[in-house]
Amino acid sequence: MENGDNCTPLGANNNSRGALVVFEGLDRSGKTSQCGRLLSYLEGLGHSVELWRFPDRTTSVGQMISSYLTNKSQLDDHTIHLLFSANRWEKRSMMETKLKAGTTLIVDRYSYSGVAFSSAKGLDFEWCKAPEVGLLAPDLVVYLDIPPEKAAERGGYGGERYEQLEFQRKVAQHYMLLKDSSSWEIVDACQALEDVEKQVKEMVLQHVRTCRKGKTLSYMWSS
Repeated sequence: MENGDNCTPLGANNNSRGALVVFEGLDRSGKTSQCGRLLSYLEGLGHSVELWRFPDRTTSVGQMISSYLTNKSQLDDHTIHLLFSANRWEKRSMMETKLKAGTTLIVDRYSYSGVAFSSAKGLDFEWCKAPEVGLLAPDLVVYLDIPPEKAAERGGYGGERYEQLEFQRKVAQHYMLLKDSSSWEIVDACQALEDVEKQVKEMVLQHVRTCRKGKTLSYMWSS
């Protein structure tokens, strides 16, 4: 597969570190709820952990993205894709520093969202991946799987630019082109919230332990 399987090591660093856990899925799939519950759970176990979200709307680039997403501005599809990528690059150095210091990062959306959403708009798939090469690769991607029709029934749907049913169907198809067997776990997001939470806790703890033993950091989509 042409995906995160081809990550390359940053170096032979066997030091204990935090885990990079990314949540992906369609809009209204439950990512924000599960991220918050996981944060509380890991904090309760005494882990150093932070919750990040992309886009990070607090930065100057993030404010431009926010204006676009709330339909207050118009941008070319290529331009907004590069802004989303730049928003992740703004945090790349800090992300590495935090992980190496032992902090686990729970990230609500990452490079996969950027590629899935932009390619669903018709942009070339490989072109969409290119600006993400060199960002840190997640240790675990939790994909919350929900039919677009079910997501559309959830509260608040339609409030932002991309929350349109037909478009979300395309996004779901493009996500499946990005999944890989080494880091992705697909969870049925139609289950009760507590059942999803239980599954997520178990798989995340396993990866946190592995990273504490010295798993090497790696890059996104590098050959």
